Amino acid sequence: MPPSPYLPYGSAGTPQQGQASTPGQGAQEAPYQQGYGQQQYAWQQGPPQAGPGGPGGPGHGGPGTPPSPRRRGPGWVGAGGMALAAALIAGGVGGIGGGLVAGGGDDEGEGPSIVQRDGNPTERPEGSTAEIAASAVPSVVTIRVQGGGGSGTGSGWVYDGKGHIVTNDHVVDAAGDDGKVRIELTDGSRRTAEVVGRDSAYDLAVLKVDPDGLDALDIGQSDDVVVGDEVVAVGSPLGLGSTVTSGIVSALERPVTAGEAGDESFISAIQTDAAINPGNSGGPLLNGDGDVIGVNTAIAQVPGQQSGASGSIGVGFAIPSDVVVRTVDQLIESGKAEHPIIGVSLDRRWTGEGAKVLEDDEAQGGDAVIPDGPADNAGIKPGDVITELDGRRITDLDQLIVRIRAKAVGDKVTLKVQRDGKDTELTMTLEAAEEN
Repeated sequence: MPPSPYLPYGSAGTPQQGQASTPGQGAQEAPYQQGYGQQQYAWQQGPPQAGPGGPGGPGHGGPGTPPSPRRRGPGWVGAGGMALAAALIAGGVGGIGGGLVAGGGDDEGEGPSIVQRDGNPTERPEGSTAEIAASAVPSVVTIRVQGGGGSGTGSGWVYDGKGHIVTNDHVVDAAGDDGKVRIELTDGSRRTAEVVGRDSAYDLAVLKVDPDGLDALDIGQSDDVVVGDEVVAVGSPLGLGSTVTSGIVSALERPVTAGEAGDESFISAIQTDAAINPGNSGGPLLNGDGDVIGVNTAIAQVPGQQSGASGSIGVGFAIPSDVVVRTVDQLIESGKAEHPIIGVSLDRRWTGEGAKVLEDDEAQGGDAVIPDGPADNAGIKPGDVITELDGRRITDLDQLIVRIRAKAVGDKVTLKVQRDGKDTELTMTLEAAEEN
């Protein structure tokens, strides 16, 4: 497994494995795993802030910006470009002069056409990026965190009229139990925030602030999103609040596993090419109606690249809004979120198609399928290979895990499994993991 690319931001709680047994050597328990192939994903956090240890200390997003190298003047390409520009300007001036001479002072000669908008000149068509930004930006906040785990910035957005703010768990992680979390509004004013609930498995957190003057964003259904939809991301990349970028939905249901081993988040993510950079974490991804369809959380990172140097390469990921709403409502109600499980240990050594359940003698504790768990009740046996979930192909165990995590506790799913060379279709009801 390659070294972790994630930016340091303190440690968070470890997700519990509930009823499922602890995986043995070479095993991986669903829905927990060690990574996602060779692809790397990096949390998007803010720039270094003044705090314990100074800039670049623990928990900072990276070193300060180095001074720009001294410029010595244009090279031959630059000089050629300048000469061409001068020629074009000279030609333009000559043309204007010729026109004036030819006109001979005739006031009826054609001049420039100046178009003046009727009504408010700053208004833009409904559904345009500018119109969406004007409506959404006031409801998106910058989050500033200081604590024993370091300091940094992230983004968040107003969830409801009670002052609840949604962000990523890894944004507030550095605050720990005794740190400070504040939000900064678009007018520069700041409010102290209380952490209502956090969930590292879904990488979501809920804050609460004084709701006076805050307007909640409307939330759309991520299940209605299709590849190619235009989207807008709003947040505070590099600490630059109220930043708006746009793009399209590049792909759906990308299996993204981000975080350290034992403290991963499992996301069946919306992929977008809208620019997402450190500090965008927790900000909303909006559709063409200005509705939240996701929470920006991570970007892909070139393998071998140092995490501190990560930035937008046009491959960003957002947690779908359907998962966000379900999880956030649970965090507001109880401070905790439920995690659906199937109750099997999976074999990470398996290189074939699908996700293979371990044999009993390979599972730590001896039970590859947890007795009386969802998989056991559905009829799954040790050694089965799960090849489809709800009629859709499963290529590997990572894909199975994030698709299970995208479901809700109590959902019924249909699985196709291979056993002794034959396909069998089974129906399973997902149950909640037992949390400590």
